[in-house]
Amino acid sequence: MNKFNFSEEDLQNQISTLKRQAGLFSLIRLVLFLGLIATLVLFFSHSGWWIFLLIGFGAGFVWSVRQFNFIKDQESINLALQQMKVESIWRKDRQLDQLDEGKDFRGKNHPFANDLDLFGEHSLFQLLNHCSSKKGKEILAEAMKASLNIPEKAELRDAVDELANKPLFLKSMEAVGKAFFDPEQEKTAWTEWLKEKENPKPYLQILGWIGLIGGVSILVLVYLGLIPTAILGLWVLVGLFFLGMVFKSLKTAAEKIPNRQTLKTFVQWVQLIERETFQSPFLQKEQSVFKQESSMASEHLVGLDRLGLWIQNRLNLLYLPVNLIFWTDLLLYVRWVKWKNGYGKFLAAYPEKLAYWEVLISLGLFQHELGANGKVDHSDQHIFEAKELTHPLLIPSQAVSNSFELGNPAKVVLLTGANMSGKTTFMRTLGINLVLVNLGLRPFGEYVRVGKFDLYTSMRNADNLGESVSSFYAELSRIKTLIERLESGNPIFFLLDEILKGTNTEDRIAGSEALIAQLLKTHGLGIISTHDIELANLENRIEGIQNFSFHSAVFDDKIDFDYKIKEGACPSFNAHKLMELMGIKFR
Repeated sequence: MNKFNFSEEDLQNQISTLKRQAGLFSLIRLVLFLGLIATLVLFFSHSGWWIFLLIGFGAGFVWSVRQFNFIKDQESINLALQQMKVESIWRKDRQLDQLDEGKDFRGKNHPFANDLDLFGEHSLFQLLNHCSSKKGKEILAEAMKASLNIPEKAELRDAVDELANKPLFLKSMEAVGKAFFDPEQEKTAWTEWLKEKENPKPYLQILGWIGLIGGVSILVLVYLGLIPTAILGLWVLVGLFFLGMVFKSLKTAAEKIPNRQTLKTFVQWVQLIERETFQSPFLQKEQSVFKQESSMASEHLVGLDRLGLWIQNRLNLLYLPVNLIFWTDLLLYVRWVKWKNGYGKFLAAYPEKLAYWEVLISLGLFQHELGANGKVDHSDQHIFEAKELTHPLLIPSQAVSNSFELGNPAKVVLLTGANMSGKTTFMRTLGINLVLVNLGLRPFGEYVRVGKFDLYTSMRNADNLGESVSSFYAELSRIKTLIERLESGNPIFFLLDEILKGTNTEDRIAGSEALIAQLLKTHGLGIISTHDIELANLENRIEGIQNFSFHSAVFDDKIDFDYKIKEGACPSFNAHKLMELMGIKFR
């Protein structure tokens, strides 16, 4: 079997060469097919000796078809590699408009997904996702939305580190998916059907051999003129009865078995995984699924692919006369039952395992391409520490890093600052890096140390006319859920942006003070941003509160921001100047 070339060198010239080769083999295939038809006519009309040339043309035609198909597949691989290079540039430049947004995975009531830009326009999903299958994307999305369990991700993180140092393997896996997999034709129910045992019928094998031997014998006798042609017609009528015994079962198999493009993808993926050498115990365990003691998973898949080709093309005009004369469906059914009963239960697990490998490839490529290499540590204490952390969705050259610590003794940070100074982005930076670490990736910074807790945010609380819900009520609902979870004993790291902003100043300050006092009595730990500078006085009155802020410098015609977090409350705000710059004139 030919092996594909996954080299990225001079792709455009490679593609041009393959197009010329495909044109040449297309011509060779046509000439051999015409030769096949001509020798077939000569065989029946002149002499039986033409059979040797007929076999030669037939073998040549099959060879030319295989070569043509391989060249077209290699061209698809190269086109995929070419597209991958373009998408890699998009990701590095954070130009994500053309990439899958994963909108279907958003849940409006999720604890943090919507606020942290995990899905949608300019989202983390667009940076992470290299999956081709719907199932792979679903597994990736669920992992992104999963509750934090960072201590258990150390082994996975080592595995991702190893994958990040195997760029050829990673890109080969993605290229195969892009080149061959068609998500529109993805089947999901076939794996459960594959586990079902078939009832073998030994008499069908006997009938199959009778049909094959009998069909050959009758054809030869008719050709020699020893029996009338009508006998052949009678033989076909008898065969229809026996073929009807397996018609329904083979029809079901034809409908259930994935198309050739899907199976081709699976075969290539599994062969790449089988051939790769891994040091990580995690990857070795995932690889072992495809390495049985007696055979390789790729051999099972190749067997299914070959059987599927015959089963799904049984109504082909070239196959029908062969089937009617030689009763080949009977032997095909016997072979299918033997394969399904022998390997079906093993192969049924492969699609989901391969979907998970797509996720691993996505994580490895993310780390390889974008260079996240921060250290991760976890603590038994309820703390959060980060050093020089940046937001992964910002262009690295423009992102401003910040360091931050929370816990022992402070449990709640009051974050004040001028408009547009970076408060919300900073909070999202902390949250999205926790998601990265929970995925088994490295944070975008030097260091992150976290205790064991869940993550909860309240930042984007929009109104909903269809449900008659105001943004203020939506925010209160989010806070209510947070309080309920905290009071049930769950340790949570929370990020609340501009709390209670939908009400008047007096009620907002009173409500904020009451909420903070309530949060301090729980296992909660987090940040609350606010424009109400009056709340900064709580640091002096209540233990467990600490002020941090972002500042701005106001000039005659502009406002400058350094986007660096600082201890203490914000000394000045810029709303008045921003309104002036927008054209509002104050008397």
